[in-house]
Amino acid sequence: MWVSDQWIDYELLDCSRGEKLERWGNQLLIRPDPQAIWDTPRTHSGWSNPSARYYRSPSGGGRWEKYHVPAVWQIRYGKLTFQVKLMNFKHTGIFPEQAVNWDYITRRIAAEKRQINVLNLFAYTGAATLACALAGAHVCHVDAAKGMVSWAKENAALSGLDNKPIRWIVDDCGKFVEREIRRGVKYDAIIMDPPSYGRGPGGEKWKLEDNLYAFVELCARLLSDNPVFVIINSYTTGLSPSVLCYISELVFTKRFGGTSQARELGLKVSEGGRYFPSGATCRWSVLPVHQGG
Repeated sequence: MWVSDQWIDYELLDCSRGEKLERWGNQLLIRPDPQAIWDTPRTHSGWSNPSARYYRSPSGGGRWEKYHVPAVWQIRYGKLTFQVKLMNFKHTGIFPEQAVNWDYITRRIAAEKRQINVLNLFAYTGAATLACALAGAHVCHVDAAKGMVSWAKENAALSGLDNKPIRWIVDDCGKFVEREIRRGVKYDAIIMDPPSYGRGPGGEKWKLEDNLYAFVELCARLLSDNPVFVIINSYTTGLSPSVLCYISELVFTKRFGGTSQARELGLKVSEGGRYFPSGATCRWSVLPVHQGG
């Protein structure tokens, strides 16, 4: 497991009975998580006095119940600053377990001692984009949601990175990749965080288990002759780290050499000191993969 254990402004305080108690800066949030299936005592005072709590609806979706939480607030990770907002489907705009990947990205780009061009697909609110820019890369940030791209720009400004060479693109990621292939554009690194389900601009259905392999093969055609890394993230139940690694080896290692390594992402739980699994990541690199986080 790769554990994001360098946070100051975020903390997974406890998890039990299908929910997580988290500290986001000075705000305490309770959010559902189906993996927290154990029934352990809820001794932390935050369980009875949260800033906000998300309730799932039996018919699907859910709602936030807000007690004393601002509409927007900020948290920091190292030199990066992010806006946090309570969104639909329990989201906040940040996936804190991804911090270990941001650290990896920064190290790999800085180690190259050359100009690196990165493509960040399904780029959301831009945390990985900012990590790349902070390390000196040129970044192309692509997401189909205009609001998410605007949010990412706000995070860049808060982090003092709004003058960095970042292309902000609102587009369907698959269509964008196809056009970049036709244009002959190449990237030295690719990051992708594809959704479990979705629809394309023409109503095309996207299901990760059915479409991921073909999409990864398509993206491989955008890699330069001297590639650095590819990161594939998944939050889809059933797509284990081993499955992601198998795909990466078939597509990237077969064509470019290098190695792949995949693990669960995790967060340390303050109550009890155990580690909570939060998605999976595969990293392909042309150099031996660092065994740490």
